[in-house]
This record gives sequence, C-alpha cells and structure tokens, in this order.
Amino acid sequence: MENCCRCGCCGGFAEHTRRDRVRNEVIRDRIGVAPIEEKLTQHRLRWFGHVQRRPPDAPVCNGVLERVDNVKRGRCRPKLTWDESVKRDLKDWNISKEIVLDRSYWRLAINVPES
Repeated sequence: MENCCRCGCCGGFAEHTRRDRVRNEVIRDRIGVAPIEEKLTQHRLRWFGHVQRRPPDAPVCNGVLERVDNVKRGRCRPKLTWDESVKRDLKDWNISKEIVLDRSYWRLAINVPES
C-alpha cells in the first residue's frame, strides 16, 4: 500500500512537494495525522465490533462471518480473508475478542490517537 503524505492533501497542508524530499513521518507529525495503516486497522476492528454485537440472525452476521469453502482458489499465494486479517489485527494489538460486547471499552481499546 502506498503510504505517501506528499501526494494529495497532506503535502498541500504541510506545503511540501516531492522535490523537497521530506519524510512522511515528518509531514504526518507536522499536521497531526495518524498513519493510514493504523486507521485502516481501527476501522476494520470497529466494523468487527459492530458485527459481533448484532444478534446471530441479523443479515450482516450471515454474510460477513460465514465463508464459502468449496470455492476453488487460484494457484497464487492464498488471499488474506477479512476474518484472518481481523484475527491478525487482534493479535497485533493485543486485544481480546471477549471485550467486544462492552462497546465503550471496545472503542477505547481500538482508538488510534491523532499524532
């Protein structure tokens, strides 16, 4: 994933271009923006919490958490599925799956503060 602050709005706010050769971390610190990878993980975990708190017969639970295993995949590297990425995020952030039911605590656990 491209993690470039100089393109788009971040570079414009910090008044830098590619020719200035300023590191992304410096630009993010200067304008107070969290890294995009952390924000994507936060949004993925927020959706996971929403899905987990829904009743089991809700339509969102039936479509997201169930995976069809009889589909033939290509010969390439196995694709990372949504549930595998959530498991990886929970492990990386050292968050237990059981705290999902307490919404206020869950929001605090997955919060990514702006720099």
